[in-house]
Amino acid sequence: MKKIPLRQCIGCGEMKSKKELIRVLKTTEDEIVIDATGRKNGRGAYICPSMECFKKAVKSKGLERSLKMAIPKEVYEALEKEMGQIGQQ
Repeated sequence: MKKIPLRQCIGCGEMKSKKELIRVLKTTEDEIVIDATGRKNGRGAYICPSMECFKKAVKSKGLERSLKMAIPKEVYEALEKEMGQIGQQ
């Protein structure tokens, strides 16, 4: 039997399989993007595909802690738009 990789959501704190979560990535150029493939290089943080978890992560600064950097408001707004599009699919 194969082991399923688990990751913790930075919003709700639940442990879920990697495939259920969305990976937010800090690249080597300090850009913050959503990694759809889950394979890009950089420091990653995982979050549930719900807006509730995203709002919790913003409020608790979970994303900033996970990526070890301060995140500007514009980046949060861009991520929120992308999260909205993913939630509609």
